[in-house]
Amino acid sequence: MKTHLNLPHPHNQRLLRGQTPTYERLQARFAGDHAQRPEGPLILQCGWGRLLIGHTFATAEQLAAELLNERPGERDIALYVAAPQQVLAKAPQQLFLDPSDALRLWFTDYRPARRPFRGFRIRRVHSDEDWAAINRLYLSRGMLPVDPANVTPRHQGGPAYWLAEDDETGTVIGTVMGINHAKAFRDPEGGSSLWCLAVDPQSSRPGVGEALVRHLIEHFMSRGLAYLDLSVLHGNQQAKSLYRKLRFRELPTFAVKCKNGINQSLFLGPGPEEGLNPYARIIVDEAHRRGIDVQVQDADAGLFILTQGGRRIRCRESLCDLTSAVSMSLCQDKTLTHRALDRVGLRQPQQRLAGCARDNAKFLAEHGSLVVKPVDGEQGQGVAVDLRSTGEVESAIAHARQFDTRVLLESYHPGQDLRIVVIGYEVVAAAIRRPAEVIGDGRHSIRRLIEAQSRRRQAATGGESRIPLDGETERTLAAAGFGYDDVLPSGQRLAVRRTANLHTGGTLEDVTERLHPKLAEAAIRAARALEIPVTGLDLLVRDADQPEYVIIEANERPGLANHEPQPTAERFLDLLFPLSRELLNRESPPGMEASV
Repeated sequence: MKTHLNLPHPHNQRLLRGQTPTYERLQARFAGDHAQRPEGPLILQCGWGRLLIGHTFATAEQLAAELLNERPGERDIALYVAAPQQVLAKAPQQLFLDPSDALRLWFTDYRPARRPFRGFRIRRVHSDEDWAAINRLYLSRGMLPVDPANVTPRHQGGPAYWLAEDDETGTVIGTVMGINHAKAFRDPEGGSSLWCLAVDPQSSRPGVGEALVRHLIEHFMSRGLAYLDLSVLHGNQQAKSLYRKLRFRELPTFAVKCKNGINQSLFLGPGPEEGLNPYARIIVDEAHRRGIDVQVQDADAGLFILTQGGRRIRCRESLCDLTSAVSMSLCQDKTLTHRALDRVGLRQPQQRLAGCARDNAKFLAEHGSLVVKPVDGEQGQGVAVDLRSTGEVESAIAHARQFDTRVLLESYHPGQDLRIVVIGYEVVAAAIRRPAEVIGDGRHSIRRLIEAQSRRRQAATGGESRIPLDGETERTLAAAGFGYDDVLPSGQRLAVRRTANLHTGGTLEDVTERLHPKLAEAAIRAARALEIPVTGLDLLVRDADQPEYVIIEANERPGLANHEPQPTAERFLDLLFPLSRELLNRESPPGMEASV
């Protein structure tokens, strides 16, 4: 969830009564209300860009000129713009009216939460490690990172950053920024504002976003302020639902921004690329940043063509023309994958095709526990793991045959599920994938907890990840002694899937920096054995920094968006268009600065 703020000012409300004050009139009104009006225009630096308080600028020309001083890689926002048409008229090719929806909560309407939020705590940012954790979260959500050295101090009216920290792991799972208007510009109405609310999509803790918003509300209430303003992207229905619950009201107000690469989707609106899933979108966005032409052929399927100079390459997400049909078939057919990797001496599970019930039972007796999967399958469909009885095996085989008539039996190996992305025969990213889990609250059934966690995963991944309420989930619950209608005790964690596939609700922990060299070497050897330039290797390991492994799969179309902030899309475009790297070091054209 993320929001970007447009703040209203009481003088803007006069516009609703048919008045159109000039900047000079607005300036006079402000001066009349404030005996100690700040000298000159007020600008707050937030670390990712500047807030320009519109009513402190003497003229529309002055405000427009200051907006055009925006630094590359930052996002400036002019708010409290009483007459935005006057500002836009000064630079119509470079400025635009922000289309986000503004909301306000009067603190007289606020009602505290009935029950406390558990499993995490909220505190201020106070160390370099905190800033690094917030920036990792921002980058994972496609937001601009904060430069803490470039933030207006709080005693001068600058922003206050807060974070939510998981009690068990100490991980930062959410953050929010707030501004006290009374400190910032002596607001006579005693207002405040919320900015940059972000929640880790991998976190299974419920209510993090709501708790952060409530914390900011109650903090500003304790300071004697009157209301909290925010602005939310028009299509962010998950955030809007939360704000309706907290009694925010819609508010007509205006903000102006610069036309740049960061804001492109806001001022261009939907185009032919609308509807691309996150795995195609991350590549297309990087191509635009490099000046590579993009032609979308089928947005639903993630099909597009990239062209630069005389070079033209078709892609379906991260699968491209550079991957041969033979390499692709070696990955799709898991028996062929197994034989190719076995020839170069890589460690893998024992494997055989499912046959008659007697042969299947014999293979189970040899290994004690099995994995069943379709020979040609993806996104975790038809996969069942840690099967210990002949009945479970035969039932899983019947289910897997819905996806491929050929079904594979493999020896089961416990361990952590590690995905390594190899591009151009170099390791670009690595992440431990964890199965979907829920945390009990002592009130709701496991079914309700799964549905709520599934909604959060869908919202965070553009609909790509959800937890199915199917036989595999039911079997996983039964093995733990639970059913869908049971109420999980407060604070208890429960894995609801055995497999860690992201499409079935799994989560990721980036481990690129601590990946053991032996694991990186095995992944590169596997990619070379398959002769595939872009692949995702799935391994079972003791831990990412330990050398033991078994390789269980190779994916010819890995989801690059799953590994942000690692530069997966950048390395993919380096492979496809090596000369495009030079463009990143050149100065961007005016008004179209590249995002960082």
